[in-house]
Amino acid sequence: MSALTLKIKDGLAILEFDRPDSKINILSGDSMRDLSRIIDELTAMEDLKALIITSTKKDIFIAGADIKEIERIRSGTEARHLADLGKGIMERLYALDLVTVALINGACLGGGLELALACRYRGAALSKQVRIGFPEVRLGILPGWGGTQRLPRLIGLAPALDMILRGRIIGAEKALECGLVDRLFPEETSVNDCIDFVRRIQDNEGKIELERSQKKGALRRAFEHIAPCRAIIFGRLKRDTIKRTKGFYPAPLKIIDLMRQSYGLDIKKGLQIEGEAFSELVPLETSKNLIRVSYLKEEFEKFQWVDPAVKPAVINKCGVIGAGVMGEGIARLLSYYGIPTELKDADCTALKKAIRKTRGLFKYDLKRKKLKKQELDYKIGLIHPSLTYSSFKDLDLIIETASEDLNIKQQVFKEISRIVSHDTVLATNTSSFSLLKIAGPASVPERVVGMHFFNPVGRMRLVEIIRSPMTSEKTMATAISFARRIGKTPIIVKDISGFLINRIILPYLNESAFLIEEGLRIEDIDRIMRRFGMPMGPIELIDEIGVDVTHDVLKILQASYGTRMRVSSILGKVKGKGLMGKKTRAGFYIHRGRRRTSNHRIYRFIKDPGRRLISDGEAFKRLIYIMINEAARCLEEEVIDRPRVVDIGMIMGTGFPAFRGGLLRYADCIGIDNIVRGLEAMERGDERERFRPCNYLMRKAKKGQGFYQ
Repeated sequence: MSALTLKIKDGLAILEFDRPDSKINILSGDSMRDLSRIIDELTAMEDLKALIITSTKKDIFIAGADIKEIERIRSGTEARHLADLGKGIMERLYALDLVTVALINGACLGGGLELALACRYRGAALSKQVRIGFPEVRLGILPGWGGTQRLPRLIGLAPALDMILRGRIIGAEKALECGLVDRLFPEETSVNDCIDFVRRIQDNEGKIELERSQKKGALRRAFEHIAPCRAIIFGRLKRDTIKRTKGFYPAPLKIIDLMRQSYGLDIKKGLQIEGEAFSELVPLETSKNLIRVSYLKEEFEKFQWVDPAVKPAVINKCGVIGAGVMGEGIARLLSYYGIPTELKDADCTALKKAIRKTRGLFKYDLKRKKLKKQELDYKIGLIHPSLTYSSFKDLDLIIETASEDLNIKQQVFKEISRIVSHDTVLATNTSSFSLLKIAGPASVPERVVGMHFFNPVGRMRLVEIIRSPMTSEKTMATAISFARRIGKTPIIVKDISGFLINRIILPYLNESAFLIEEGLRIEDIDRIMRRFGMPMGPIELIDEIGVDVTHDVLKILQASYGTRMRVSSILGKVKGKGLMGKKTRAGFYIHRGRRRTSNHRIYRFIKDPGRRLISDGEAFKRLIYIMINEAARCLEEEVIDRPRVVDIGMIMGTGFPAFRGGLLRYADCIGIDNIVRGLEAMERGDERERFRPCNYLMRKAKKGQGFYQ
């Protein structure tokens, strides 16, 4: 059954997209063939004067090309064929001797926007569901059906570069402002209003189109037409892009080169250059991995972790206990999403510092035009600092972020479970303690849940939801629903010491400390992992978290898992000297504002520094393989039930490079047998039990399987 329906009346054709048995419209191979056939039919109709292309799906115009078809492409020749096919159809649409209008009623992305650009006019419904943009760069590719050529001609070079390079998605009003759409229509009457718009264009013989070309931005466009000025624009963009992507993502640089080469050329030549660039990017492993990660994100944004029949409680008011780094970050996040929040701490200075930091970060959002002045004042006002629990009685959800000390956390839960309403959900942000131990003293253990956020709270999308044997289904449903409400992606993990992400990342941090003990320099260790694509090196991360926190949590893991989690002695020595990291301006690095230099005092704590020559390759394997081994143990112990949870968790919780596809996807690229042999080689030596490959890995290697087989 075709996704396209053509209706014709009084010289006007309306082409409706409605993909059967799907919530979204996409431009698959079948729908493109149908579109090509319909364009042939329209070309042959002598009495036809106008065409409106729209969608009958609510909140969806066309969400793009079929990504699965793009994912299957393995050669440049195949990619070029796809590009040429799509561009040919768009060119024929643009060449129709008709008034053509795309009526955008919802998501109009990628290939959907390219189709809209191939129409002479664009209208959009006045709806928050209208989202227009080119997200291709996030998939490691670029628009391949004319988008890089038609968008700059319509809205100007600089705005087009911003949208395409950043994958920026804009709403209906912004699209009207920049000239991407020509009219906005009330959602309820959009089709009839669009028909009236078409009739006015016909009556005015194209005068509306002339008015559009006279919109503001003439000075900017004149600037863009001067070759030396364009060179400045592209040069600055290239420098900024390399700094932002560190050269790991080829698509942004390819987009810059393509648009630099094609700007000002005849559109046919520009389309040819675009096709060549598209065909070079599509077969790359970077693109394949980014597409896989996009599937992961889509899957876990909606994943049914609990019975959908269990309805979550409504959360109107929240409390946060502890005004430290995590408490302040969570309180700020809640206020950003419009949730009144009580922030409690026994230290008045800590509360003042938290409010001051929150105000400063919101002002930064104001400067970047992410907030309006009235929004800033309103959101700040949603956080109410308190030294007591007097205002906690009627809260719907309370999140404890006290120090990682079991006695303190147990005391907090004992106190608040006596004060709060019988419906209040009690959450802990513990990073390592078993929820069962924390919930023990609470009088309502069925309403206790773990909600482990990651630092920095505002940027890291992941939240680990931990369930004890006593946590109720309703409490779980509430925690999951609430996490999604505040822009987070939840994963459910077993109630075990360290849960999932800390079980994996802390051995990695610990191993970096062992490498220092064995003679590798601090900055070299971080350089190795940044070169792999990590957002910061492991030693930098230790300083960011806090040397004391890293050491103490590792001690908890050592108590739970024994000698294979033995803590590097250098961490205890550095902590003992009061060098706690960024918060004390000195740890493994000396911190001066945004600058940091390695702290050479650290080497004094090492016996016989430099006694071993460790290659970059060996250091890298030790750091990566120890994480893979621990992730395999988590699968073996059913901390999680599938490799995909590890990969989405590491990407969203630690910044593991998305272009690698995830930790376990990367492990499959190395080969499990190679990893096992590497671990066995590393295990040889004194006190190296931490490298012993787990049974799960051994079984996979024996069968010649990967994590995803």
